[in-house]
Amino acid sequence: MKRIVIAISGATGAIYGVRLLEALQLQKSLEVHLVMSPWAEKTIALETRYGIDQVKKMAAHVHDYRNQGAPIASGSFGVDGMVVIPCSMKTLSGIAHGYADNLIGRAADVMLKDRKRLILVPRETPLNEIHLENMLKLTRAGVIMAPPMPAFYNLPTSLDDIINHQISRILDLLNIENQLTRRWGNVYIADDEQKEALNY
Repeated sequence: MKRIVIAISGATGAIYGVRLLEALQLQKSLEVHLVMSPWAEKTIALETRYGIDQVKKMAAHVHDYRNQGAPIASGSFGVDGMVVIPCSMKTLSGIAHGYADNLIGRAADVMLKDRKRLILVPRETPLNEIHLENMLKLTRAGVIMAPPMPAFYNLPTSLDDIINHQISRILDLLNIENQLTRRWGNVYIADDEQKEALNY
């Protein structure tokens, strides 16, 4: 059974983390470990209709943000991938500089040292030079940067469509098959009226 760590920081866009957890619940061959920062819990309450206990039940294991003795803090435990979603610039900076003062930073540090798949979903705009330098540093270290940038070739008609497209891409990066969004090659324009509306 594969083990995946999902970390949710306090950045806006908490629904991305929650939706990824929902999608991973459908994968019976996965063991999901969840870590949420204190600000993540506040952001979930502020931005979504989900309760914290409801979100925690979506994972097989929930670890305290301050618990540096959790299994996922050690490379010997064996984790196949980790996603920080959304990832605040503070969390990203901590990972970039090896400042593992909490379990999110430590678990990410383990992924880096063991050369395992680490995906960050940075949620900030506009980006300053420090943000970009930290992202470049992490990319050179093997981290995948997957900011939540909406696609429009799949003709989204709701916020859910945009969120699901991003989650689909994250699942792809984890090598998990999914049908959360319409994919390139399956996109079509239904009729001439729609073509005209979309300036095709």
